[in-house]
Amino acid sequence: MLDDLRNSSSFQDEEPQPEPQKPVVADALAAKPKAPFLGMTAAQRFILAVALFMMVCMVGMLLLVLFEKVVLPF
Repeated sequence: MLDDLRNSSSFQDEEPQPEPQKPVVADALAAKPKAPFLGMTAAQRFILAVALFMMVCMVGMLLLVLFEKVVLPF
């Protein structure tokens, strides 16, 4: 009964659909070089992100100590 199920299915008889064509970009837009994000390289953006993360962590810890949610051991 289920031995030839894959070959008897109807979806294999359909024609493959053509791939949608990509829109053509004007030559003036394609020749324009991309400017780096914020004018920085990837390494500079990474260092900035790590510094921002560390500052947020330090301010968060300071606020926890300030509002006495965490008590320092000394």
